[in-house]
Amino acid sequence: MKNLFTIYCLLLMSCSLEKVEEKTVPEWTKDAVMYEVNVRQFTPEGTFAAFAQHLPRIKDLGVDIIWFMPIHPIGEKNRKGSLGSYYSVKDYKAINPEFGTMEEFNALVKQIHDLGMKVIIDWVANHSSFDNVWIEDGNQNWYNLDSLGELQPPAGTDWWDVADLNYDNIEMQSAMIESMKFWLETSDIDGFRCDVADWVPMDFWENCREELDKVKDVFMLAEAENPELHYKAFDMTYAWHFHFVMNEIVKKDKSVLDVIEYLNGKSKEFKEGSYRLHFTSNHDENSWKGYAKERLGDAVKTFAALSITIEGMPLIYGGQEAELDKRLAFFEKDTISWDNLELSNFYKRLFQLKKDNQALWNGDYGGGLEIISSERDSLGFSFIRNKEGNKVISIFNLSEQNIQVELNSENLKGTYTSLFTENKKVFQENEKIDLNPWEFQIYSNKK
Repeated sequence: MKNLFTIYCLLLMSCSLEKVEEKTVPEWTKDAVMYEVNVRQFTPEGTFAAFAQHLPRIKDLGVDIIWFMPIHPIGEKNRKGSLGSYYSVKDYKAINPEFGTMEEFNALVKQIHDLGMKVIIDWVANHSSFDNVWIEDGNQNWYNLDSLGELQPPAGTDWWDVADLNYDNIEMQSAMIESMKFWLETSDIDGFRCDVADWVPMDFWENCREELDKVKDVFMLAEAENPELHYKAFDMTYAWHFHFVMNEIVKKDKSVLDVIEYLNGKSKEFKEGSYRLHFTSNHDENSWKGYAKERLGDAVKTFAALSITIEGMPLIYGGQEAELDKRLAFFEKDTISWDNLELSNFYKRLFQLKKDNQALWNGDYGGGLEIISSERDSLGFSFIRNKEGNKVISIFNLSEQNIQVELNSENLKGTYTSLFTENKKVFQENEKIDLNPWEFQIYSNKK
């Protein structure tokens, strides 16, 4: 009897693990492209109403998910700069009055939904402002206090405008989840991008996801690169490592060999089909490390194309399609210029290919990646993605030299169309492609 009971328990554990691993992402994300919005800097007005004027253009670009940086009121105590950081949240259930009203935000969400796009908002669960309403309501025990019993910033940071939350406090956890549910119920948003998600206990996220899914089928993005997050609560994580490799290649500190090492190593730590977020810029990189052209130089389009065609969901930071050529101030007003939209057609063509060819779809919806250039080639990099006979070939020169890339794969055989010239090309099992510095070629067929 004891043995039977043991077997029964093991079966229950097995089913439980299987259930966790079978957690699927919302179907509407299968070919999605994400667009990050910095409301303060997006227009001279810096309001929801002014941003709404850009929606038809953003939809035409090929965007499916709009991610708003935090939309909450910003703390005044210990504020950085004159306007403060979005990530210093004063009230988790209110709107930053600089942007508009709750009614205006809800109307904006409806406009976005009416255009067939989804909305996620940034969520800062690790810390709040020093004058958050929770503190003003007397809940100081919801925070980690220093030896003098005072509020303190997260350990090891210079974030002196935010106070570290205490996740040993169950009451605080419940309030945080209720605040997140508020936005699903009140504004009908579709999910969250969770700031420094790895700094918040895993059991909180697991419970949080369970509660949020009771309201609607949410999409959860973690600003973290932890495989375990995919099993517990999140649909997608940042591909930070790959992003840094791209930056280092331009500085000649890394090469194609490091891309291959990433794909054969770090990338495989994540279960097959995991959504990874790929990008050449975002609000952090732009403000603190440099705008895309500043970091990537003549390779800016090369790495944009790579980040869109490789396995994962692409992100574009609002303004990149207008060749954003400055580091946006983080704590002050610093409006984006929309005078030059020449890059829009470049992004639009790549995003359209992602939708048209199932090989480029996200996760298990899309095709796996097969490296078809030599894994000893430190300058040229090529791969093919194939989903049920739908194929995309991506060929890159990741250097400032003229090179020849040798391709080899049985999957190469066929007639393809060049994405940018629309010329036809017949590929054999073995091919040699000459490329100029930072040049790339993308070919596709559709079964």
